[in-house]
Amino acid sequence: MDGFDYSRAMTGLCEDIVGRVSDLSHIDMSRVLVAGTRTRGARRYKTYAALTPLRFPGGRLEGYLGRRKFRVARYEYEGREMLYILTFYLPRFQDAAFDFKLETVIHELWHIGPRFDGDYRRFAGRYHQHGTRQDGFDAAVRRLTRVYLATGPDPERVAFLHRSFAELVEAHGSVRALRVAQPTMIRVG
Repeated sequence: MDGFDYSRAMTGLCEDIVGRVSDLSHIDMSRVLVAGTRTRGARRYKTYAALTPLRFPGGRLEGYLGRRKFRVARYEYEGREMLYILTFYLPRFQDAAFDFKLETVIHELWHIGPRFDGDYRRFAGRYHQHGTRQDGFDAAVRRLTRVYLATGPDPERVAFLHRSFAELVEAHGSVRALRVAQPTMIRVG
């Protein structure tokens, strides 16, 4: 198939990151589906990427959203059960600065819990995704980014991050990424 395969390139980059950064070595990228979605229109608060866990706290298939109990439908891709979906918003993400893009990728990978059970990395208290202080989470991401860059990553792995979306299209004719529907939540009881 023609064009630049964004999901494949990003999966390769993520595999390189988790292979070089010991704090992320618990991540098995064969169970993380990397997807892309088109952004439309300007928004005040821009989303560049998102991690969707496919399990409830503790890796459970069932849990509560508010007062209602739900079950997450298992999500398979190419015969393998996925535990996370990592989505990049294109072209918005690709048009950001290189340093921001790399930190964003590592930010999303840092959300993956150390048990790699389909749940987020959880922090104590109300703000379980980033902890009580967002700047603490961001400092950890910056540290992990420095660790990755200090390993001397293969320039071919990160080359696409140095280009804008339009430059990728110009070089490859098109950009394609997996498009993934949000996981189904089945109400229980």
